[in-house]
Amino acid sequence: MSSIRKRAHNFLSVLRHCQHLGMQIEQADEQGLIIKLPYSDKIVGNPVTGLIHGGAITTLMDTCCGISTVCYLPTFEICPTLDLRIDYMRPAEPGKPIFGFAECYRVTPTIIFTRGVAYQEDREQPIAHVVGTFMRMGKAAGQAELGGKVDGGKV
Repeated sequence: MSSIRKRAHNFLSVLRHCQHLGMQIEQADEQGLIIKLPYSDKIVGNPVTGLIHGGAITTLMDTCCGISTVCYLPTFEICPTLDLRIDYMRPAEPGKPIFGFAECYRVTPTIIFTRGVAYQEDREQPIAHVVGTFMRMGKAAGQAELGGKVDGGKV
């Protein structure tokens, strides 16, 4: 297991709500993070149709964007969510897992900018798009250099 994947797994493993929902790290590397949310009765919003509640998708994508920071930062930092925007494109199909993909597209000394998608079988057919910002609070904040991915300017 790569060190990035191990850090992502360790991060996810301490989040009780994610454990309760059965979330799992599928991929974690320099390209970003993929988390799987298995379909279950726990995430159904409409018991008649079996459609997944939007709150479950929001939880998946906030978690995915937040943990994607470990794919870019050289050491673990506490990075709470500042802002999260989700645009829902279509409902998820009942009975199938949902995958969240997120990547960091800009890292500054104080803020990390992320984006991603929720999807089922094909990332090109998204359920939702997400953008999120996270505040850097770790002791490495302001000192990290990630091969051109860190912008030294203030946000």
